[in-house]
Amino acid sequence: MKYLYRTYQLLFALPLLLIWTVIISLMVIIGCSLGGGHFWGYYPGKWWGQAIIRLLLLPVKVEGRENMKKNESYVIAANHQGAFDIFLIFGFLGRQFKWMMKYQLRKIPFVGFACEKSHQIFVDKRGPRKVKETYDKARATLCGGMSLVVFPEGARSFTGHMGKFRRGAFMLADELQLPILPLTINGSFNIMPRTRDCKWVTWHPISLTIHKPIYPEGQGAEDINRRMSECYDAIMSGLDKEYQGYVENPDQ
Repeated sequence: MKYLYRTYQLLFALPLLLIWTVIISLMVIIGCSLGGGHFWGYYPGKWWGQAIIRLLLLPVKVEGRENMKKNESYVIAANHQGAFDIFLIFGFLGRQFKWMMKYQLRKIPFVGFACEKSHQIFVDKRGPRKVKETYDKARATLCGGMSLVVFPEGARSFTGHMGKFRRGAFMLADELQLPILPLTINGSFNIMPRTRDCKWVTWHPISLTIHKPIYPEGQGAEDINRRMSECYDAIMSGLDKEYQGYVENPDQ
């Protein structure tokens, strides 16, 4: 069965996904250039994420959508198990948002330019001025009523376990007094661990758990720490047992 699935990937899924990625990227670039950035910056990406997961025949389970209020903006925080986190959230969260992503992703052909045109936020830490520009853009996005998806670990896991959280997203949520929406991802690490980037996809179910929002109870360092801790615990509580518990990530 493993070799049959690999043959399917090589001869059918991969060529279609490459073509679909180029088409979607061009759709975003052209659409955002002509206007209607909210539509073209989200829906083509949603179709792209859904297509990748469905073409690879990966079962998806989403729980907790009732925890998202229709017109509320969130700082959405998720664990980062692997590359398929992006396809899962884009395709199946069911919420308009912008990404905070590493600036290196801007270099990916077609995809990087599409992300720039759709005003995704590239996290650039090459000096204080770049960091300030990143957070100014994130602040403007959230003030405009849009939600923002962040991986607070800042890097994919090498083990499937969570590393430590960075404070930046929680400081933004505190400054703007916005709720934090924790997401738990399971299965992404099993599909393609970081140590096997760009190799065969392993068939495995993937799931997204949307936890209850964590609202501010004050403002300042104490409430930032409280919400960061509660968010970490909520995400950890949804992980499969084999991946529960902190494991240091050397890339953090």
